[in-house]
Amino acid sequence: MLRVGLTGGYATGKTLVARELERLGCHVIYADELGHRVLQPDGEAYAGTVETFGREILNADGTIDRKKLGGIVFTSPELLEKLSGLVHPAVIRLEDRLLGEFQRQNPHGIAVVEAAILIEAGRDGVFDRVILTSCDKETQIARGMKRDHATRDQVLARVANQLPVHEKERHAHYVVDTSGPKEETVWQVQEVFRELKELAEVRPI
Repeated sequence: MLRVGLTGGYATGKTLVARELERLGCHVIYADELGHRVLQPDGEAYAGTVETFGREILNADGTIDRKKLGGIVFTSPELLEKLSGLVHPAVIRLEDRLLGEFQRQNPHGIAVVEAAILIEAGRDGVFDRVILTSCDKETQIARGMKRDHATRDQVLARVANQLPVHEKERHAHYVVDTSGPKEETVWQVQEVFRELKELAEVRPI
């Protein structure tokens, strides 16, 4: 099985690229969805997160209000690091379990893990290939403001917590520029997929 990491800055089109890879036949794991799962009341990271950030982050039904939690941690690198220390180990354990299951089902398949801070977390080295999404800064800001109903300053604060794109490019085998029309992005993804498929087919089991 070929293991592929898919990453990129905030609001740079990772989901679009992931969905296209999924459509082409890749098995895609979304780290953010795993993050949701481990923060559920029965999840591995729930108790530690509530203990660290207080019960004020909870909804009336006892679930964690992720927007409220995000509003707290994305303005403080120290608090973001604390949350990461609780969530990321739990996500990685769940991710490894899912990858193992897929490998048993499809030894010559392509498994893609889509994760926003894959490189920042030092996880890029565990993948056979890394795809990076990128776009110009103003496009990134506009997308973030529209998608999350955020202010420009809120978007810039999130962007500032991630590595600059030129540093991420050093860790990537492929860079998909999502600045243009959707059709251009899809074409780039299809080209990358052709190479990944060839690698997966000749990879020893």
